[in-house]
Amino acid sequence: MPRSTPPPDWVLSRRRQIGANIRAARLHANLTQQTISERTGIDRSVIVNIEHGHSAALVDTLILIADAIGIDLSQIVRQRAGPDQPPRRTGEG
Repeated sequence: MPRSTPPPDWVLSRRRQIGANIRAARLHANLTQQTISERTGIDRSVIVNIEHGHSAALVDTLILIADAIGIDLSQIVRQRAGPDQPPRRTGEG
């Protein structure tokens, strides 16, 4: 079921960071979006939208992209320290 409200800003920020990580890894590997599209079977426009943070990618899609680039999934989703971190939850358990 689709969300009725947009995700919080920190989620959108993380989505953009993941897209930037994908783009950086792809460029480092000297690959084009078209090459990633061909290797994964994912339309190039979807790759573009993920890299720009305009669409949320399924984990399966991220796994395919990481494999096409030749990197670990963790390199795509790693989080850099910064002000856009999610609020910490305390007292859970």
